Parts: sequence; C-alpha cells; structure tokens
Amino acid sequence: MMDENKQINNTSQQLGEPTEVKQAMKSDSPAQINFNESGNEVTEQVTSQANVPGDAATINAETGVAATDNTGVETAALAELTQQIESLKTQLEERSTQYMRIAADFENYRKRTSKEKEELETLMKRNTILELLPVVDNFERARSHLKPQSDGEMTMHKSYQGVYKQLVDSLKRLGVSPMRPEGQEFDPNLHEAVMREPTDEHPEGTVLEELVRGYYLGERVLRHAMVKVAAPKEDTPSTEEDQSSQAFS
Repeated sequence: MMDENKQINNTSQQLGEPTEVKQAMKSDSPAQINFNESGNEVTEQVTSQANVPGDAATINAETGVAATDNTGVETAALAELTQQIESLKTQLEERSTQYMRIAADFENYRKRTSKEKEELETLMKRNTILELLPVVDNFERARSHLKPQSDGEMTMHKSYQGVYKQLVDSLKRLGVSPMRPEGQEFDPNLHEAVMREPTDEHPEGTVLEELVRGYYLGERVLRHAMVKVAAPKEDTPSTEEDQSSQAFS
C-alpha cells in the first residue's frame, strides 16, 4: 500500500499536478474532491430559489390590492350611473305626465272653444233670420191677397213670386225649414195656441190651422207656430127640453 502511494506521488510530480490534488488523492474519501465549491454554488442557487416565492407573494399581494381598488372604483361608478339613470327615468315620467295633462287640457279647451264658436255662430244666424221672418210673413200675406186679372198684373205677380222664391231658397241654404203643424197634436214645445175652436170633427188638442208659420233652424226651434187648436164642442139643449122648461116656468 505504501509502495502504491509513493508511485502515485512520483507520477504526480512528473505530471506537475498541484499539491492539493495529491492530498485529495491521498485521502480516503475521493467524493469530497472540490465539493466545497460545488456546495457553495448549490447553496446560492437554493437560497435564490427560496427567495423567489417571497417576491412573487409580494407582487401577488400588490396586484390583489390594485384589483380590489379597481373593483371598488368600478362599483362606485356603476352605482353613480344607476342613480343617474333612475333620476332620468323619474324626470321622464314627470315630463310625460305633465305633457299628457297639458295635451288633455288643450283638447278640452279646443272642444270647448269649438262648441262656443258654433253656438255663437248659431246665435248670430238665429238673430239675423228672426229679423227677416216678418218680411217673409208679409210676402206670404201679400201673395194670398193678390189675384192678378190682367197680363200686367200677372207679370208683376210672377216677379213677386220670383223674389219670394229667392228669399225662401236663401233661408233653406241657411238651414231654415218651415213647420207643418196642421192635423198634428198640439205640442207646447213647438206650437203656441192663440185660438180654440169647438168641433166634433177632430180630437181635442188637434191643430186645426197655422195662423203664423213656425220655423226650425237645423234641429232647433227658430220660432214657434201660432195655431188654432180643436176643443170639445159644448152640448146645447134640444128644442123639446127648451119647450118643457118653458112650460114649467
């Protein structure tokens, strides 16, 4: 064994190997050669690897805090937008209700003014026509009395009839129409009774004659008709009853 070590030393000296190698080769545990340096490198690598999770955890924590802050900002912004939307909805409903109310008020105002305008026009038309009706009455009276005999009178009569017809046509265009009450039952809403005539030929309350013509303006009464109405005939005592009453007197 000693001879082998000597041979190794001699060989090492001849090859010019360092003394540390010689000692290492002399030692009983060859696996320990240069392990200190390798161990230091491994230790540094392990330490650096051990430090990495701590840095990653710090980064993850900072990222989580930033994400939480972003989430809080987004939640606040969303809540503010939701509140603005609700406020706008409320304003829209109020404006819609106000618009509907104004529209209804305007429609009622339009109908009311239209009705008042129609009533005013009807009243003006009625008053104007009432002023013209006496003229029509005089035309009718004159026509009933005129009895032309000669050609000249007939010519005047035709001219008179032409003027009367023109006047009547104008009244018709304005919505005026005459009443025809003869033979109808007396109606106080349409007729004005100025005379009563006892008779057995017609039931009581029947219009016998129209003395002054009545007129309608559309569906309304323009002027009531003055009429003569049938009345029940009074019973007169017979001749025999008169004689008997005279005998006992």
